[in-house]
Amino acid sequence: MSLKEVKNRINSVKSTRQITSAMKMVSSAKLHKAQNRIASLWPYQHKLNEILTNFLRTDATFESPYTDVRPVSRVAIVAFSSNGSLCGSYNSNVCRKLEQTLASYQSLGRSQILIYPIGRKVEEAVRKLGYQPQGSYQQMADKPSYADAYRLATELMCKFASHEVDRVVFIYHHFKSTGCQLLLSENYLPIDTEQIASAFASSHPAADAEERTYANDYIVEPSVSQLISALLPKVLSQQLFTVLLDSNTSEHAARMLAMQTATDNANELIQDLTKQYNKTRQQAITNELLDIIGGSMR
Repeated sequence: MSLKEVKNRINSVKSTRQITSAMKMVSSAKLHKAQNRIASLWPYQHKLNEILTNFLRTDATFESPYTDVRPVSRVAIVAFSSNGSLCGSYNSNVCRKLEQTLASYQSLGRSQILIYPIGRKVEEAVRKLGYQPQGSYQQMADKPSYADAYRLATELMCKFASHEVDRVVFIYHHFKSTGCQLLLSENYLPIDTEQIASAFASSHPAADAEERTYANDYIVEPSVSQLISALLPKVLSQQLFTVLLDSNTSEHAARMLAMQTATDNANELIQDLTKQYNKTRQQAITNELLDIIGGSMR
């Protein structure tokens, strides 16, 4: 490689480094904003789960169409991805998990599998797999809003309550930390009230017995069972919005890490190319000096 080619390569890598560095800063700012949204949402969700859990611990029995466990003849899958790329294996992991989930329900037949793709990348993957998406939800991936989440949650709940689907599955990334996003596949419907209660108890082991059973000290109108039945749709809507924010936060974290890795690789490549440039340049100077010395001795 000539000196000019090495120099051009160095300039090209430096330009790429500027782009990846800028994208890392943008993703970092978006990640910080998304983390603040989750932090603001958490107290409300905590209190909602606490209220539901405390009433579930009473002796009251209740009926809800969203807790109906029945044989699965039709399933709905909601997969969360991003609209853009350059976020490492974030989207490919979701698409791979979706393929595995589809394979597990293959015996139902293609017409019995409804797919709701949240994000352009998974929507494209669904079409490539030969399925027809149940709508386009790209706006939800870029700008998560409770109104959009509520509309989708209502549609899913109506389909489940009317027996149009027998199970609803979520595929998404859970934001654990900036360096760790866990890919999860969870059942959204039917809702498992025992799992909600046990999850709340495990995440709040310090709660005393008096706080956990305060529902017994209240007079509830019209009844505890009706209150629980009315509370479950709110919990389900809130859960979908939380998953949407979780996925969006994971996307920004994955893109920030990918751009950080790309920037670090660019720095290493620039160092290697600079060494190669200096070595080649020094060799050219040495050759010229040898030619001059050889010519003067003749």
